[in-house]
Amino acid sequence: MRDSRATNQQTPVNRRDFVRAAGALAAALSLEGLAQTARADDRRADGRRSDDRHDDSSRVQNFIREVKGARLFDLSPVWDENSPIAGVNPSYSMKLNRTHAQFDLNDPDFSDDHTRGTRGQFNDGGQLSFTSEVQHFSGQHGAPSIDAIGHIGRNGFLFGHVDAAAATSDLRGIGRSASGVGAHLDVAHYPTDRLVNRGVLLDVARFIQGGPSPLPADFEITARHLADTAKAQRVKLERGDTVLIRTGWGRFFTENRDLYKGDSSPGPSVDGAQFLVRQGASVVGNDTLTFEKRPPLIFTPTFQVFPVHMLLIADNGVNIIENFFLEELGKAEVYEFLLVVPPLKIRGGTGSALRSFALVPD
Repeated sequence: MRDSRATNQQTPVNRRDFVRAAGALAAALSLEGLAQTARADDRRADGRRSDDRHDDSSRVQNFIREVKGARLFDLSPVWDENSPIAGVNPSYSMKLNRTHAQFDLNDPDFSDDHTRGTRGQFNDGGQLSFTSEVQHFSGQHGAPSIDAIGHIGRNGFLFGHVDAAAATSDLRGIGRSASGVGAHLDVAHYPTDRLVNRGVLLDVARFIQGGPSPLPADFEITARHLADTAKAQRVKLERGDTVLIRTGWGRFFTENRDLYKGDSSPGPSVDGAQFLVRQGASVVGNDTLTFEKRPPLIFTPTFQVFPVHMLLIADNGVNIIENFFLEELGKAEVYEFLLVVPPLKIRGGTGSALRSFALVPD
């Protein structure tokens, strides 16, 4: 498998090759097909089970070679204590509570927040040492990060008319109360068929700017922009797609953090979000801190804060992913790919950090 950051060579995507690789990867990640084949072999009595298993092994080896030969785009910038965080979200911190330093026999404090060395802790002559950390972390941290459906409510209700207050009445997480109200809307219930999915990039920045330059901070992405970008790229949106929008602001995540988390940034309007819903997108994402245009306010027909989040998540059950790094995909002009989105399976979680990547035939 080749990391796209090792080369700037443009790779055209043949749709037939893409679909074949995508289907193979999805099957392997689920392993269900192989499990069913193995169970079927165990039921056979015609003496060919060994040969069948050999054939299965060959198919798996061929599949592994095909996937390892794919071109990989890493869509995740590095996260640390300096990473930009939206003001409505909790702060992030991390410190080592165990280090590779010498173990102190005279230190009685083994609490999680106390830092101490580990070498020699087990009276093994100092062979083993280990390290661990304590993080103040949220489902709203990470690059990229995905919002669970239970993250956003409208008028007191979550998606599916679930009582929002009841769903968060137990502070252990969404749906953790005895009644279980809203439990299906936490991040642990992110659908497995979206872990590996067809991804489409709409490079609105390139379409509008005529090159790689980022969109202006006050740029509002409308339905017309999205439709025209798709047409110019010759890609067709399909129901169930994960649709990513490049604004060109991903570079500012590390280059200009103050700008990235500032008062203004480009993003979809309500009109643009409605377009994505009509096209049947199951997940959407982009390369900004809040996905939707910032400041995230509309004043007609009523005053709303984060109207795109409410429309997509609370009204339509569409997950939102923020803080993608999409510059390499945009540079290569790769607009259709196999997208891997693996949130942590945290019960009650409002969201999750991702180590997300895209694959295309090399």
